Amino acid sequence: MGCGASSQKDAGAPRRRPVSVGDVVVFLPGLRVPRAVDLAQALGGCLARSAVDRLSALRSRVVDMAMRESAAALKPRRRAAARHGSSTANLLQALEDYLPALLGLVKEGSVLRNKVHFTWSNQEDNAEETAMPDAWYEVLSMLHLMAMVCLLQANALLLPRSYGDGYAPRVSEESRRATVDVFLKAAGYLDCAVRHVLPKMPLELRRQLPVDLAEGNLKALSLQALGQGVDMQLGLAIDSPKATLAVKRRLACEMVKYWQQVQESIPELPISDGWGKKHRLFIKWKYVEAKAAAYYFHGLILDEGNTEKSHGMAIAALQASEEFLKESKRVSEAFHATPPTSRSPNPFGTAKYLFDKIPRDASSKVRINQDLYTQEKVIGAPPPLPDFALALTPEEYDLPPLDPLWNKEDTSH
Repeated sequence: MGCGASSQKDAGAPRRRPVSVGDVVVFLPGLRVPRAVDLAQALGGCLARSAVDRLSALRSRVVDMAMRESAAALKPRRRAAARHGSSTANLLQALEDYLPALLGLVKEGSVLRNKVHFTWSNQEDNAEETAMPDAWYEVLSMLHLMAMVCLLQANALLLPRSYGDGYAPRVSEESRRATVDVFLKAAGYLDCAVRHVLPKMPLELRRQLPVDLAEGNLKALSLQALGQGVDMQLGLAIDSPKATLAVKRRLACEMVKYWQQVQESIPELPISDGWGKKHRLFIKWKYVEAKAAAYYFHGLILDEGNTEKSHGMAIAALQASEEFLKESKRVSEAFHATPPTSRSPNPFGTAKYLFDKIPRDASSKVRINQDLYTQEKVIGAPPPLPDFALALTPEEYDLPPLDPLWNKEDTSH
């Protein structure tokens, strides 16, 4: 890719790809994993041995845990959900422990920033791994991995589990509420990466970043987290007798806007190998599903009007919701069938409600009103959705203060 900043392994054995990734509610394109590097050789003449040893130990822990978590993430099992939750929490802690030490390499005036060639495996890029002699690349990769670990945690929380109470396995209200915070945390890491880390890297290096870390991909993943957070909020509102139709419509319309922005942000992804095609299909699926929800609730509110025009628009909106629901089912099936294949757990929350209600409500409204309107009027274009400001924003995340090991080091000369 030029300047020796990014590398692709020699063509030989094809990159190992998972055949199946099990149950998927929250999409993430695998985990980028750091490769081992010899920090002692790169920094030995510039940094005290104790500091090098601490940096090496913290990074080695991340490398080891990330490799194990990446392997486990590609073979998820329902019965391992609790163990998986604890292991992702441990990896996130290891990443949070390493980051303050790593930031010493990029502190203002440091001569250490470009001493180490940091190497990471890729998931969506054509290059199998990318190495760059810039510690900001390591920081960027760390924040991306922290966000992906959060998405892994969210997926584990949203898999049905048995509570030993005689009822079928289900996704609890507590789990759905907890995932909203996890989604906001993931979005916060990615937002920090886009706003505070990418601008620190020279433009030439930014052009050579793998597509996994392209600005558009980072933004799209952050918006995806927010969109799925609103999905959880809508599901909870649907289950709440206190939530009005207006509240449900607003949340559904916001969800449409988030997924529209995801589509606008996502860069061109390689689709011949790996995750690109599956990633694209997930975005399309969730965008269409969000439209089904928005038109459904919009149609119900329009149907409360007392005019011929409002009833006609209501029927058009409900019919549109039914068509979008059918399309979302087709795209969902295509997503799960695309390698690496995945399974869809039983629907819950918003999706279950839509599958239960839309087909019945759309047909009944048409039947009730068919004596008032001709079929031509009923099949008119659906009315535009109302435009609402987006309420969910990423949890604010700032890069942590430096590890105390740097208090003893003067690396500016």
